[in-house]
Amino acid sequence: MALRHSVGISAVRTLALASVACCGILTSPVVAQEAGVSDDDGGIVVTARRREESLLNVPIAVTAISGDTLERTGAIDITDISNSSPNVTLETSRGTNSTLTAFIRGVGQQDPVAGFEAGVGLYLDDVYLNRPQAAVLDIYDVERIEVLRGPQGTLYGRNTIGGAVKYVTKRLGDDPMLKIRGTYGSYNQADGVITASTPVGNGTLKLGGAVARLSRGGFGDNLTTGDDNYNKDVWAGRLTAQVEAKDAFFRLTGDYTKDKSNPRGGHRLIPGLFTGAPVLNDVYDTRGGLLDPKQDIEAWGVSLFSELKPTDMFTVRSITAYRKDDSATPIDFDSLAAVDVDVPAFYNNKQFSQELQLLIDAGPFNGLIGGYFLDANARTAFDVRLPNGVTALTFGDVDTETFAIFGDFTYDLSQMFSVSVGGRYTWDKRSSTVLRRTYLGGGSPFFGGNGTLFATTSDFTGDKTFKEFTPRASVSFKPSPDHTIYASYAKGFKGGGFDPRGVSTAAPDTNRDGVRSYQEIFDFLSFDPETVESYEVGYKASLFDRRLTMALAAFHADYSDVQVPGSVGAIINGQQTFIGVTTNAGKARIRGIEYEGNLAIARDFGTEGDRLNFNWALGYIDAKYKRFIDSRGIDVADRRKFQNTPKWTASGTLAYSTPIGSGNLNASSTLAYRSASQQFELRTPGLDQGKFALWDASLVWSSEGDRFSLGVHGRNLTNKKYIVSGYNFLSQNPDTGNFNRTGAGALIPTLGREGVLTAYYGNPRQVFVTGSVKF
Repeated sequence: MALRHSVGISAVRTLALASVACCGILTSPVVAQEAGVSDDDGGIVVTARRREESLLNVPIAVTAISGDTLERTGAIDITDISNSSPNVTLETSRGTNSTLTAFIRGVGQQDPVAGFEAGVGLYLDDVYLNRPQAAVLDIYDVERIEVLRGPQGTLYGRNTIGGAVKYVTKRLGDDPMLKIRGTYGSYNQADGVITASTPVGNGTLKLGGAVARLSRGGFGDNLTTGDDNYNKDVWAGRLTAQVEAKDAFFRLTGDYTKDKSNPRGGHRLIPGLFTGAPVLNDVYDTRGGLLDPKQDIEAWGVSLFSELKPTDMFTVRSITAYRKDDSATPIDFDSLAAVDVDVPAFYNNKQFSQELQLLIDAGPFNGLIGGYFLDANARTAFDVRLPNGVTALTFGDVDTETFAIFGDFTYDLSQMFSVSVGGRYTWDKRSSTVLRRTYLGGGSPFFGGNGTLFATTSDFTGDKTFKEFTPRASVSFKPSPDHTIYASYAKGFKGGGFDPRGVSTAAPDTNRDGVRSYQEIFDFLSFDPETVESYEVGYKASLFDRRLTMALAAFHADYSDVQVPGSVGAIINGQQTFIGVTTNAGKARIRGIEYEGNLAIARDFGTEGDRLNFNWALGYIDAKYKRFIDSRGIDVADRRKFQNTPKWTASGTLAYSTPIGSGNLNASSTLAYRSASQQFELRTPGLDQGKFALWDASLVWSSEGDRFSLGVHGRNLTNKKYIVSGYNFLSQNPDTGNFNRTGAGALIPTLGREGVLTAYYGNPRQVFVTGSVKF
């Protein structure tokens, strides 16, 4: 479940994408400038459309953040970038440090089990990561991160209906290099990263690698086991061989990550309904007693990027990759010592992918034609251990074969007008095995238990093929080199599948013949693809001699066949268990506005060479269901909201840079705000997060040429406690979300007897110092 950091290759020549020169702030992509990283017009170059382009010219809403900026501001992992990206939510999911929950413009997926696909595509050097396990990437030795908002169904295709996050690692340089970076801070945070590279012979071959040790004590304690809670214990390594010839480039990369952090225990929001166990004072403390399996997460991968340029007009690329991750994790839903709702779990994922691209550069005409193949397997197995020795085993095994052909073409009608069109046709085959069994007197044999088989409630194998064409089109108008106005249309598609938690014996007898047929079970366990059609208009500009840069986008999206997974407690054959129910619940419309900008407030005002900049971002989203059919067959669209989607997101960064001695001092302060949001479509009192703001600050001195650096960083300086995820198994009113109660006023558990309303929290205040030396 943990690929803490891995490296592949960039599909294009990667460029150092800095923020405001020398200021080191998290910033909008349209504001970044630094010598050697801009195009001929001084704009920033990104690869959002799989080719090098000035960000000012790209008809897509993109936020790009440089590795230097992330390092200067003390960013820890990929979830930190959502603080400065409008309408983006990236969070660590529940019981581990490494499973990613991602939402962009209201579209995503927070359930990590096999069978459910992400709605946001995560790309590591243009290699698509098929599963959310091992996807919370730590930030080190990174070139830049790009966040593409809205459907990317042409060039990135698979499941990118909300958007895509591109994690681009650094390429090996021409000169020998050794860099050592260390961090020490609160909660005994101690990180060390060693990066080295060297040319071999005449420099055609370059070798490099990195080793990282990332550790931290717990934010709290497990009062039952004595272990640290929310700690970090990660080793990571990478090796790269890079070959550069006149008309050819090859990069072979292998990476390995071992995460032995303790399981993250949740915080109970209610007293125990059976034992009366009180709510703990510290939200980072827990009392979960589940110890098997021992948490152990291992991930590795290898990728080969090849690029040949037979003529000035044509470039041929190949991206080949294999990835594998295995996670063993105990998840104690009730967060108490006794066995109530305890879930030992295994996640096993592997994937092979191959992509071929032909790029065409013929003056005013640019094009890309490609093909993509993915062969992936995802397996999830977990027990749900309930009181009185009842165990529900859930086993889901999903094979995915995807093949796609795609093309994207841009023609400049003149210096002022350009037109782009593209499309992708996808074949997506899903083959699933779903096994559900109930054991009495102990756990299932799968986890070493000795329980007696009581009932098999699902033993299903099925497959289904989905096909979809996803087009894209845009028109751009440039009244001058510093202004771009665009309008675009894009369609995104996310494949369907089978709910691995589904119970066949709960399938409805639709023809009322007294027998549940295979087709009735198939229809009950399966769900269809969902699609998003997005319309966007935007304006990008660089004004007042590039002292003010900005990007504004307004969008409207029609969201169809929305997949809504869920699980509910139930009584089957007289025994308490749970049922997974995933439906294409309805239709929705999403609309909003995003604004990003940077203002160079002053230069050379206090001393020669100093600068004061203000960077800001604002996102507004109005997401509403137009139809939502619940399990009762009732349309409850007016009583449901989009999960993990705050209406407002905003951030502002004030940064000051001044020369000191032989180097430069950078000071920055960032305030990030998110309005209230819900964990699930139905409101959950206590678990839903209200509005909050986070305050970060950094002070970093760097020598000339960045040979030495020393910094101090503070994150969440007000020590705000905020919920990022959680579990709920309490009886609720299906219309209001209010908890149902007994005649005596007690809450009613739907799974277990203690009641599950458990929250997981974002990081508390952290203060740490960093230092680096480069040879």
